[in-house]
Amino acid sequence: MVVGRSGLGKSTLVNSLFLTDLYCDSIYPDSSERIPKTTEIQSSTVEIKEGGVRLRLTVVDTPGFGDLVNNSECWKPIIGHVDSQFEDYLNSESRVTRGILKDSRIHCCLYFIPPSGHGLKPLDIEFMRQLHQKVNIIPVIAKADTFTPEECAAFKRTVMRDIQENKIKIYDFPDLEGDDDEIAANKQLKESIPFAVVGSLSSISDDKGKRIRGRRYPWGIAEGKSGLSVDS
Repeated sequence: MVVGRSGLGKSTLVNSLFLTDLYCDSIYPDSSERIPKTTEIQSSTVEIKEGGVRLRLTVVDTPGFGDLVNNSECWKPIIGHVDSQFEDYLNSESRVTRGILKDSRIHCCLYFIPPSGHGLKPLDIEFMRQLHQKVNIIPVIAKADTFTPEECAAFKRTVMRDIQENKIKIYDFPDLEGDDDEIAANKQLKESIPFAVVGSLSSISDDKGKRIRGRRYPWGIAEGKSGLSVDS
């Protein structure tokens, strides 16, 4: 599940993560039709191949979240959807005669935080409070290329402070036992939360001629996977 206000690049990031177009059939209404009445729930399913294994991925989008003047309880349709999927799975598992179980439960929520530089807003805090006991929440700072590296690091510290002060439970990467490279990579993931992301569907060449997914600016390149890098 991806949740966040409009214009934060949710669909771009999802498409760039899985190198596919989950939103190819999306309809972009004009301004008169774009005003949402409430939070909607939209699911897109695609088969992807990862390491030779075919995976069926379902992404649940939530257009309309946080886009109204009064956003009180705009999370209710999302909470209701999460609960209903758990209930459907439990009912299927409790049947005397069970076929192949279709697991439509929400396993993870990417929550997109606007790059304001001022920490979490009340809506961010309340939504994560409502959801954190039900789903693994991974906070994501959207459009990180609007920050300098120093500003991005400072904003990440501010967001983590707000999360801890409000006792919000986010996904904690488990400790791994393995070789040193795996342990180091896992430690880096833990220290990177909240993830600062740059979504891009374009492939460009860096200063070494390597093809990467990212955005080119006059000051340098914002690479989708590793954050901000400045050309020397």
